[in-house]
Amino acid sequence: MKFESKNCEWVRQPKRATVTDDRIEIITEPHTDLWQRTYYGFRNDNAPVLQMRTDEKFFSFTVKTEFESKRRFDQCGVAIYLDGDNWLKASVEYENDEFQRLGSVVTDDGYSDWATTDIPAGIKAVWYRLSRRNSDYCIESSFDGVEFKQMRICHLRHGGEQIRFGVYACSPEDSSFKATFTEMHVGECMWKEHK
Repeated sequence: MKFESKNCEWVRQPKRATVTDDRIEIITEPHTDLWQRTYYGFRNDNAPVLQMRTDEKFFSFTVKTEFESKRRFDQCGVAIYLDGDNWLKASVEYENDEFQRLGSVVTDDGYSDWATTDIPAGIKAVWYRLSRRNSDYCIESSFDGVEFKQMRICHLRHGGEQIRFGVYACSPEDSSFKATFTEMHVGECMWKEHK
């Protein structure tokens, strides 16, 4: 299985994007986001996601993200988007000139959560590795593309059969920035069985 542009499809195609086998660029549009209900009460389901479909039960997807984010909540990263009520995402969300939030969201049957850790605002590139073992998923991140650290292990109630996975970018506030995705690779599951 290869992550090839010809195998990808958009969930909400943005007005400005460039897609090749080696590089994806998305220019975000203002007031785009993925969030469902929890705490804030609102529902936002309008961010663009570029994904490919697979029935493969065990694999890892790795990608490098580079971002020119500059406004609160600007974000880009990896996603599994099944439908508006069932998805997961991992990204860096810009907060201010001092720090940003490296985090992940799992939305299950229409309710989102958010787990984060603060990182310096000067970091402008992050690698992600998204791994699948049946309907369980592991998200890892790296600042050098070599050493990956676990961010989250989760279960998607509706994520046991065919899924779609890929990348996304959005700007929840009145903002726009360029998100670049490179070094995309799909291969053997790097999340090994626990023994």
